[in-house]
Amino acid sequence: MKKICTISFSGRPGGNCGSIAGEIQKYWQGRGEVKTFDFSALEITPCGRCEYECFGGQKGCPHFSDPEFAICEAITDSDITYFVVPNYCDYPPANFFIFNERGQCYFQRHHELLEKYLAVRKKFIVVSNTGRENFTAAFRYHVPEGTEPEALFLAARKFGRVSIKGDLMASPEARETLRRFL
Repeated sequence: MKKICTISFSGRPGGNCGSIAGEIQKYWQGRGEVKTFDFSALEITPCGRCEYECFGGQKGCPHFSDPEFAICEAITDSDITYFVVPNYCDYPPANFFIFNERGQCYFQRHHELLEKYLAVRKKFIVVSNTGRENFTAAFRYHVPEGTEPEALFLAARKFGRVSIKGDLMASPEARETLRRFL
């Protein structure tokens, strides 16, 4: 049975990203073990207010006990990970960048963990009515060098929806597009 990890980076509960994470869980039900993380529901401290203790090792981070490490471990131990990312002003949201920053401590002085993390297949699902360039650049840090990220951009307006309403997965066409990508 495959191990699946899903992370929703939306700052809004009950929105499109949460619905997409739910669809991923339904898709893998009975075929995989799914761990889902709603990043905004977790108490994860952004980098800062420290003396760079993480450069001395993982446990040196003053925020070591928050859920960031559990997410990194779940990704590293998975067969496939889905990043569900909303578009905020043509970029991924702050939650995504907090995850990126804090990940440096997880991998600091643990090259073997970074190699294992990069080897995990990752798929990026973006809820966006605009461009791709900024997202693709941000996602490249999560895949092996020279590899283009696998990304699906779901534009609510393409499916006759309005992103802010959070009803993208109410569209049968949008659900089918997502399932084909999974």
